[in-house]
Amino acid sequence: MKSAEVTAIKSALKYGSNWIAYQHTYNPYIGAQVAVRVDGKLLLNEAFGMANIEADEAMTTDHLFRIASHSKTFTGVAVMQLVAAGKLRLDDTIGHHIADLKKSDIADVTVRQLLSHTGGIIRDGDNADWWELAKPFPDRKELIRVAKNLGKVLDPNTEFKYSNIGFSLLGVIIENAAGESYRSYVTANIVDRLGLKNTGADINMDRIDDYAVGYSSREHGPIRIPIEHIDTFEESSATGFYSTAAELTDYFQAHIAGDDRLLSDASKREMQMKVSDAEDSSFYGLGIYIEKLAGRTYIGHSGGYPGHITMSKVDRDRKLSISVLTNSNDGPAGTLCQGMLALINLALATDAKTEPAKPKVTSRFEGRFATLWGVTDIAELGGRLYAMSPAQDDPASMAVELEIVDDSTLKHVGGSKFGARGEHLAFQFSKSGKIRKITGGHTMVPIEDFRLPDKVTRPERK
Repeated sequence: MKSAEVTAIKSALKYGSNWIAYQHTYNPYIGAQVAVRVDGKLLLNEAFGMANIEADEAMTTDHLFRIASHSKTFTGVAVMQLVAAGKLRLDDTIGHHIADLKKSDIADVTVRQLLSHTGGIIRDGDNADWWELAKPFPDRKELIRVAKNLGKVLDPNTEFKYSNIGFSLLGVIIENAAGESYRSYVTANIVDRLGLKNTGADINMDRIDDYAVGYSSREHGPIRIPIEHIDTFEESSATGFYSTAAELTDYFQAHIAGDDRLLSDASKREMQMKVSDAEDSSFYGLGIYIEKLAGRTYIGHSGGYPGHITMSKVDRDRKLSISVLTNSNDGPAGTLCQGMLALINLALATDAKTEPAKPKVTSRFEGRFATLWGVTDIAELGGRLYAMSPAQDDPASMAVELEIVDDSTLKHVGGSKFGARGEHLAFQFSKSGKIRKITGGHTMVPIEDFRLPDKVTRPERK
């Protein structure tokens, strides 16, 4: 990637960090970690909000998160490694590897079908209250019982049918092919190979104090209930992993062509090919999610564990990986992730109407401003100035490009036809260079200078 493109991305991350912090106030979430890596370099690694409300403990970039179904990507990598080593075939069946299921209704479901959620297998079982922490996650005996008696729901290759039970069976198959436990294999061949110190296949009780506390959703009322961490036992391969945002972005760099730390490019291509249609504009490969978003294609995965919602995406063409981890059942990981990607896309846009300016020129106009109607940010993205609302889930969606007319005037370029297209914004500065107010349409003042009155009264006509 060219240095100018990296600089543009950094400008998006600078404003994006500011936007995420504002979102914590406007649309409250408990806490979050956000990391972005480009071509192996960590460009952003920040934490927001709280890791533990009761202990008044702020979130840090070192807190551990349960990353849930991200685990499926690790399982996919493990399978592809064993296939490359000749120890496993994608067309091997469940019955071939798990003796207890040889005569079951799902005996002929293949590894490929398990990896792509096309095996037609039950999602979680007949009583999956481990997701409520009302019972422990399944052990081997319980997993086999569910798979044998309830496993088949649809014929294979009927449709995409997400299955944690299916991915749990993949853990057993990996053990059979590798000759060692699932956790041992992925630790040695993925975690240790990448040198990850804060990533593991399931909860590490020796580090329990390092985990961010998970919390219930606001859907149940204003009081957040803390949710304890538990071992996922036989479902480690489906949902057990923990990590940090920074380490996840490093792990996902290994899914990009040219990085040979975990898989060959040929294995990655096979893993990342669209096998099944999940939802509109989204697909599933072999243990990995594929999504079309705003004209670009991303791979990655989401995760939902009691008290934790997480999201990671990879733009392979830009060699960019992003991970957003949140610690509540209603954590906006997906929203924050997509918002950051939208800002990056805007900073790298090739159809802008104004020419890039030097930071010294743009910085004098930047800031957060308020009126009775709300808050507007003026920020530099890719050398250009934009007016945006930090309250938006996607601040780039309604961004208005601003042309620099002179050292105290900007002009709206484009934007909604219901807006102020073609109109000017006049900046008034103090002697020290601080913005005092902006006129042109509504008068805006820096947010730190804005105060709502107790009541807005009608003005008297003079």
